[in-house]
Amino acid sequence: MTPKERVHAALRKEPVDRVPIFMWFHPDTAKLLATELSIPASGLSDAFGDDVHQTWVCNNQAMEGIVHEHDGEGHTDVWGIEWVKSGPFNQITYEPLKDATPDEIRAYQYPRDHRDELFIPMQAVMETAGDYFIGCDVSPCLFEMLCRLCGMENAILCLADDPELASHILAGSGAFSREMAIEACERYPLDWLWTGDDVGGQNGMIMSPATWRKLIAPHLAPIMAVGKERGLWVAYHSCGGIRPIIPDLIEMGLDVLNPVQSNCPGMDPLELKAEYGDDLAFMGGVDTQDLLPNGTSDDVKKECERLIEGMTGDGGGYILAASHTIPPETPFDNIFALYDAAGVSEELIRDRAADIRARESA
Repeated sequence: MTPKERVHAALRKEPVDRVPIFMWFHPDTAKLLATELSIPASGLSDAFGDDVHQTWVCNNQAMEGIVHEHDGEGHTDVWGIEWVKSGPFNQITYEPLKDATPDEIRAYQYPRDHRDELFIPMQAVMETAGDYFIGCDVSPCLFEMLCRLCGMENAILCLADDPELASHILAGSGAFSREMAIEACERYPLDWLWTGDDVGGQNGMIMSPATWRKLIAPHLAPIMAVGKERGLWVAYHSCGGIRPIIPDLIEMGLDVLNPVQSNCPGMDPLELKAEYGDDLAFMGGVDTQDLLPNGTSDDVKKECERLIEGMTGDGGGYILAASHTIPPETPFDNIFALYDAAGVSEELIRDRAADIRARESA
């Protein structure tokens, strides 16, 4: 099966030759693995056999997709947010609406004149569209954009103290994400539309489910509808404990939930599968906080085999992935054990890496 065929079949709960895989490595992990395999970090997806190829076209590109070599280097994105590299990631050092007046907030303009620039990262993804399952990520859509524009503390206070103003910003952010989603669907032959915001924390939701339903959900539903109306799978990402809103997401038309942060309350993957598996597919669930960095390779393989068996017992509906980026303290043996559980051996990975090296030197 091609990767595209594999993912589509799995999401339809049809037989596949192996469980589909879509893994994210912490930037430092990527560097370590690239050195171990003597390939560029950009080649890891091919070496390890990811079935999904996608990229960001909204503000996550500014956070993760623009890479600076040295700490202290930075940029201002087209939203007016300033970023500076600190450690492996870009961190926000200036939020354009943090000290803005209500009138200034209402006058804020989203970067509609920069759409062509924002879609540039999709060009590389589309080079593999024939064989791979292709996604376009229009997140962060709502709450995270409120945080990035206003600062997280101000954003949370705004939700509580001035919901009308918060709703104005959320409506603007949601409208922009929806426009980008529509244009992405018009420009590219996508397989899924990727949406999301981190609205969950380690112990539960950052806001009450009632607040989410009142202020976030009305602006999220039209974004998801873009994919549903075009016959695409719709995926949603939120870290943390978000179980209270899963039925709401299903009602909106959600197809794939990510990343299933398994050590948060209510987020046990097998429990979610049992309760919502008729309506949802899942991507994630492999614990990155304890299992991968601290377990043995046998622990990792056995737990991943248990997870795969439990999540695909009804025929499919699962994409193997970690519950977050795989951290750099994870032993290589554990990473190889994770893939081995899915039927992708270390030998195969190293053979693919050798092929990449040969192409690079040709």
